[in-house]
Amino acid sequence: MAHRIPRFTLEGVSGAEVSVHPFSTGDELGLTLTRFRGGECDDVVLLVHGLTSSSDMFVMPEHRNLVTHLLENGFGDVWALDFRMSNRFPYNMETRRHTLDDIAAFDHPAAVGELRRHVGARRIHVIAHCLGSVSFQMSLFGGAVGGITSMVANSVGLTPRVHPWARMKLAAGPALLEHVLGLSYIDPRFAGAPPLTRRWLLARLVSFLHPECREPACHMQSFMWGSGRPAMYRHRNLAPDTHVHERLADLNGAADVGYYRHVGRMVRAGRAVKCDPGEPAHAALPDDYLAGAAAVPTPVLFLTGDHNDVFTDSNIVCHRELSARAPGRHELQILPGYGHIDPLIGRNAHVDVFPRILDFLKRHSG
Repeated sequence: MAHRIPRFTLEGVSGAEVSVHPFSTGDELGLTLTRFRGGECDDVVLLVHGLTSSSDMFVMPEHRNLVTHLLENGFGDVWALDFRMSNRFPYNMETRRHTLDDIAAFDHPAAVGELRRHVGARRIHVIAHCLGSVSFQMSLFGGAVGGITSMVANSVGLTPRVHPWARMKLAAGPALLEHVLGLSYIDPRFAGAPPLTRRWLLARLVSFLHPECREPACHMQSFMWGSGRPAMYRHRNLAPDTHVHERLADLNGAADVGYYRHVGRMVRAGRAVKCDPGEPAHAALPDDYLAGAAAVPTPVLFLTGDHNDVFTDSNIVCHRELSARAPGRHELQILPGYGHIDPLIGRNAHVDVFPRILDFLKRHSG
């Protein structure tokens, strides 16, 4: 299908100096930071995407995107991270079985280190989504990164919670996909696979169970994440006069099955824990990422839609847990009419959501 908007485009941001900064992790993966510089600013904002997405979710040309909104409202130095979960890299389609511990131990510390190399001691604020939010909080509260002035966490934090149907998928899905279907990853583009292949048949079955729209990638993403029709957003929150709905597979790509195993372990534990406590590469990280939360001074704004059908009330619970450890430090805002990802890619997010983010950042600047 031809799209009006090219894949991996930066045309959604104008009037900024754009530069790309590659760096490497301790376990030998190449990642990138993209800098959007609109002017001098004492505050730096780092944007962190979620699983299957990329920095593209922050620079979408279809509507007023988050990078543009920040640049035009006093935050002139914005950086977008593409870490190992990004669909700009091949890592999600490998058989390595990555975990969130890998990201907490290697990706975020390396990213913050590279960022510091360019911005020095200036204040750094983080805005993170989905498992990017979970993994960054694992780094932050696990002691792998420090010096973060504030953080905005969309949809989920250190207490992942899901609907019962999603919990069943997390329990059985990874083994079924790997050992029955022979798939180490799942991709919203499976509907475009050769007819009668396992990928094509799975996509057809999923679409049969999702009559809410005609976009196979939308159906697959609901199957991949959460429980709902659709699961990741409210259809009405996507810009109707653009190709956002048809471009979903560009914005949210394939997912490594290994991540589902780790999320499932966390859901069963009720909190962020290591996938394998005996893994030597993660020895510096705590087994329970909430254990040292009270000692971390970084305030967090927890955002969640009131129709979050991926991680339900996770951020409400996480705010409660962290507030019990550090009363008054963290904040919670529930977004009426929003779901999981539409607070950041919705057509009216610049009216309903972004001003809340800006208010929080400005209160923790200067």
